[in-house]
Amino acid sequence: MGQHSTDSHGHGHDHGHHEENHGSVKSYTIGYIVSLILTVIPMVIVFNDMMSRTGTIIVILVTAIAQLLVQMLFFMHIKDEKGPRYNLMALSLGALIVITIVGGSVWIMSFNSYTQ
Repeated sequence: MGQHSTDSHGHGHDHGHHEENHGSVKSYTIGYIVSLILTVIPMVIVFNDMMSRTGTIIVILVTAIAQLLVQMLFFMHIKDEKGPRYNLMALSLGALIVITIVGGSVWIMSFNSYTQ
């Protein structure tokens, strides 16, 4: 009876293992700073009219994709998920639906002038 046993309620020596799936303060700080930089870059380019229209659109799209990746990695912890990646699969399906809807809408609007 003198031995300490670990029961299923976590009263053993494994305290703190639930926090491994969450980011550290350092991780959140890095993610926040990178997000701010990725937000400021297109703002500076647009406000100061530093590039052509095509270049500006490309910079906005590239920084938006980078921002999405930063948000998923640093704040949504997509990389830390163990086992089946249901969140990643749901995100992929959502992205496919959005791309289909936006692409179809642009396609319909671009050919709308030919039908009238």
